[in-house]
Amino acid sequence: MSDKVGETFIARRVPLITGGQLDACLVHIYPSGSSMGRRYPLGSLPLVAGRGEGCDIRIQDNSVSRRHAKIEPTQEGYTVVDLKSTNGTFVNDRQTSTPALLRDGDYVRVGNCIYRYLAGGNIESEYHEEIYRLTIMDGLTQIFNHRYLMDFVERELARSLRHMRPLSVILMDIDKFKVVNDTHGHLCGDYVLREVSNRIRHTVRREDLFARYGGEEFAFCLVETQRHQAVEVAERVRQVIANEPFKFENNLLNVTISLGVATTEGGQELSPQELMKLADEKLYAAKRAGRNRVIA
Repeated sequence: MSDKVGETFIARRVPLITGGQLDACLVHIYPSGSSMGRRYPLGSLPLVAGRGEGCDIRIQDNSVSRRHAKIEPTQEGYTVVDLKSTNGTFVNDRQTSTPALLRDGDYVRVGNCIYRYLAGGNIESEYHEEIYRLTIMDGLTQIFNHRYLMDFVERELARSLRHMRPLSVILMDIDKFKVVNDTHGHLCGDYVLREVSNRIRHTVRREDLFARYGGEEFAFCLVETQRHQAVEVAERVRQVIANEPFKFENNLLNVTISLGVATTEGGQELSPQELMKLADEKLYAAKRAGRNRVIA
């Protein structure tokens, strides 16, 4: 059975293993499209993932080798091992060349494609929780997505207006991201997106929101935050990215970002789209001024 993104799964009707995980599956979480959320049950025989016609999980993506990785049942649970693929197999962003035991919730990356490993006593419940998570989270970066961001901004704008409290948004864009993709390939581009997210997410307060806005754009919604405070946050984020090169394989990449800040003090009724547009105008002013800077 095939789908629009060219991924095929040949189901195996075999009993599940005993002595290890009682039930387990892989869930497709990236790239998005018709395959997102698709479940691949694991059984008592090994499964091979790759582009080749004989593979059990067949993935029509140029980043995936013909026989890319193998998932095997053991007495301890399921392991994944790379089959000398071109672009490697990763578990939680760590490349593996020897069998790696999978734990419930692990992320398995095969080339450009990412799967979530689910295992446990209530696999159905975990699966449905994962499907809900995919509606609010970005599969690649594992931060909130555009949809959740706009809902959050709408709620906070209403609160800002009701209580006359400040609210700021920051819109940021990776500078010359197309050059990264064109020069080093889309696997490198995806690495940069993940690494930008990883570096920034730990700088965000619990009450604020950091999300992927789309493509190479990210956004922050900062509650109870005045303009000068938001500018300080944006400048701190800019330095977190610019001060240390990114390392992809043997390449060092100097990545920078541009940021635009917009603030309401609560006295003006704005829609989420209007507030984001104000931030977008500031972002493009930062681009025009030479990039790698903050404009408010």
